[in-house]
Amino acid sequence: MTFDFRQTKSLLDDALEKGCFPGCCFALGDRGGELCRGYGGYRSLIPEKEPMNAETLFDIASLTKILAPTMITFKLIEEGRLSLYDKLGLFFDVPEDKQAVTIFHLMTHSSGIPAHFYLSDECGGPEAVLKAILLHPLSYETGNEVEYSCMGYILLGKILEKVTGKNLKELSEQYVFGPLDMKDTGYLPSGENIASTEYREELGKCLKGVVHDENARFLQGISANAGVFSNIGDMSRFALMLANRGFDPIANRRFLGERMFERAVRNHTPHLSESRGLGFVVNDFRLSSSGDLFSLGSYGHTGFTGTSLWVDNDTGFYAVLLTNRVHPDRSNDMVIRIRRLFHNLAMGEYMSQCK
Repeated sequence: MTFDFRQTKSLLDDALEKGCFPGCCFALGDRGGELCRGYGGYRSLIPEKEPMNAETLFDIASLTKILAPTMITFKLIEEGRLSLYDKLGLFFDVPEDKQAVTIFHLMTHSSGIPAHFYLSDECGGPEAVLKAILLHPLSYETGNEVEYSCMGYILLGKILEKVTGKNLKELSEQYVFGPLDMKDTGYLPSGENIASTEYREELGKCLKGVVHDENARFLQGISANAGVFSNIGDMSRFALMLANRGFDPIANRRFLGERMFERAVRNHTPHLSESRGLGFVVNDFRLSSSGDLFSLGSYGHTGFTGTSLWVDNDTGFYAVLLTNRVHPDRSNDMVIRIRRLFHNLAMGEYMSQCK
C-alpha cells in the first residue's frame, strides 16, 4: 500500500519558508517499513548556503541517550553484566547522599543528580568529571521526582565504560551501530556533508562536525548525554527496530529481547511530574513533543539541536524529524510547536489511509 503524506510535507515546507529551522530531513514509517522520506532547506547558512541532502549528518544531541548508552545498558543487562538496581557504590566511591542511586534512577531521570552544570567551570579536564558530578548535592531525594538530567546520563556512561573497559564510541559501534548496520552513525564524524549548528564567537565560525553540547565537547566529543551524529536513513532504520519492539526486520533477527524492550518503554514514573521509561519519554497524554494523536504509551525522545524520534505504541507508526534549528544561534525555538503539528498531521494522514 502506498501512503500519501503531501500535507505533512507541505507543513515542513512552510516551516522552512518561515525560518523555523534552516533545513530538515524526515522519515515516516510503521512496522512494515519506511513509508516516506524527504528533506529540504539548507545544512548551512553561513559562511555560505549549502543545500540539505538525504545523506546529511546531524548532531542529534540528546537523541544520543537512546541510541547509545540506553541500548548499551540493555545489552549488558541481557548479558548478565548489569542490573537496573545496581547502585553507584558498586562502581565508584560515592558520598552518603548518593548511596541509594541506581541505574534505574539514572535511566528514569529520578536520581536527584542535578540536571545540568558546566563541567568546564568545575573540572581541570575530562578525568575530573566523575568526581565533580558525584560531589554535587542532590537536587531532591532519590526517587521522589523526575528532573531530566544530562549529568545523570554522563554518570551512566561512566558506569558502562567501567564495566566493559571500553569507551562509549567503541561500545556503541559494537552493540548498536554495527549490529543495526548504521554505517553513517557515530561519534566524532568526518567529512563536509554535516549540518552546521551554532555560531561560536570564540571560534569565529559555526560548529560543524563538532558536538554542540558544551559538556560533551568538554568530554572530547564522546559522552552519554550527547555527541552522536546520524542521518535520516540510519535514524529511520533505528526507528523501524523500535517500531517492531526490538526486532530488526531488515536483518530478520531480534536486536533486543522482548522482555527487555517491554521493560524499556513502560511508564515507570506515572505519579511523578514526567512519564519516563528507561531512557525514553513515554506519552501519558500530558503535553508531549509527540503532539496530541500518538497513543498512550508511545515512546520517543528529542534533542536540543532540533531532532526527535517518536513511535506510536498502538500502530508502530514512527516519525523522525532532524533539523538544525540552533543554526546560526539557539534562540530560535519555533520547532517546539512545529514538531507537535508535524506529529499530529503525519499521524492523521497515516490513520486516514489505514482504514
